[in-house]
Amino acid sequence: MRYPIAIEPGTRSKAWGVVVPDLPGCHSAGDSLDEALSGAPEAIALWIEDHVDRIGAPPSPSSIDVLRRDRRFRGWVWALVEVDLAKLADRTERINITMSMRLLRRVDAHARKSGDSRSGFLARGALRLMSDEAATGARGRTPAKAAGRRPRPIR
Repeated sequence: MRYPIAIEPGTRSKAWGVVVPDLPGCHSAGDSLDEALSGAPEAIALWIEDHVDRIGAPPSPSSIDVLRRDRRFRGWVWALVEVDLAKLADRTERINITMSMRLLRRVDAHARKSGDSRSGFLARGALRLMSDEAATGARGRTPAKAAGRRPRPIR
């Protein structure tokens, strides 16, 4: 998918700016045009990834011809940035993992009890752990360790 970007020319005292009108708050900047442009694809991908996680499908790109009529961008230069949305797709993928038989039996029992599949249970657990780590800044530690508690043993 190609998103139009508006490029605000820089000066000796002002950086170059890139705005993505279809993605509110999505922008890039740099001391040179190359620097500002090189940050645009990553800014767009991160904006879309966050939007998809919170809301759903990303907005469709507008036509540059329509956007050029917006007075806020008078005198700016227009370009298109290609974004591979397939990299952000939530397609399922079959994986192979290893764990003890005892833990696997516990996972399966808990998943059945909660009306979930093994895959759904493990995916929800992974999402919850990543969310806890993001909230506490406890990268690589369990929420219990991050909170200063001893983790419960797995039985």
